[in-house]
Parts: sequence; structure tokens; C-alpha cells
Amino acid sequence: MKKKYMNPYMAGILLGLVLLGAMYFSGRGLGASGGIKYAVVSAVNAIDKNHVEQSPYYSKYFEDGNNPLKSWLALEVLGLLIGGFISGAISGRLKFKIEKSPKITNRKRLLFAFLGGVFFVYGAQLARGCTSGAALSGMSVLSVAGFVTMVAIFGSAYLFAWFFRKLWI
Repeated sequence: MKKKYMNPYMAGILLGLVLLGAMYFSGRGLGASGGIKYAVVSAVNAIDKNHVEQSPYYSKYFEDGNNPLKSWLALEVLGLLIGGFISGAISGRLKFKIEKSPKITNRKRLLFAFLGGVFFVYGAQLARGCTSGAALSGMSVLSVAGFVTMVAIFGSAYLFAWFFRKLWI
């Protein structure tokens, strides 16, 4: 039996408290793209340690014996995954399902999802933050850039939805 979703107002208050706690304890807001970056940097190090040592970009993550996977951002992403599974299990919604239109195949939907994720992470690195870091955390400290980011996110999503809606109808 499925349980109801959490009240959105309560979820918003709890998210605000988590954001406040992150600001207080770590001096930074929430964000997920940094955790993904640390995982990629660690994977590159596992595959080609010599390349990491020679690269000015990669080597800075390992200075003074640091391990990028022990960064709080990497732990945040891990916590999001574990928390999502726990929430799905408690609410009776934990199952493998591909959300898609009947007009496209599972393979095409997964390809679009993967490509969207790649573009998102790449764009987040160019912008020096993802939507949660730039918009949510930025808006919480009344940053103009945070508000501009949120308008750009919703505006571009609205435009792209208009072009891609035929895949879903």
C-alpha cells in the first residue's frame, strides 16, 4: 500500500532547516555537482594515477594526502542516494520503473536521460554550481545570481518542454 507524499509545506520547512544546518556547520550551502566531480576525479585517479599527478587540475584534489571521496559533498550525494532508497522503501514506492511516453522506447528514454545528466553536470561545472547550489543556496542568502539562476532554469525548462512535448503526448 502506497503512503501519501509528505506535505509540501512541511517538506519546504525541513529543506530550509537542512540548508540552515549546512550553512552553519560547513559554511556552505547544499549542492550535488561537486560530489559528482569528486567521484569522477577519484575514478580518474584509480584508472591513471600518473595522469592525475601530472595534471594541475586533478592534482589539486589530492594535495596533502586528501581523498576527494571523503569530502562532505561526496558524502552528501551518497546520503541523497541512501535517503532516497530508504524513503522509497518506507513509502512503498521502491521499484525499478522507467518514466516515459508510450511513443519512445526504453532505450531512447535512457539515452536521453544519460545525455541530459551529462549536459547538466558539464553545465554545472561551467557555472560553478548546480541548481541546488546556485539557485537554492543562492536564493537563501538573497543572492541576485541565485534568483537569476532560478528564473533561467524554469524559463529554459518551459521552452524545452514546448519543443519536446510531442515525445510525451
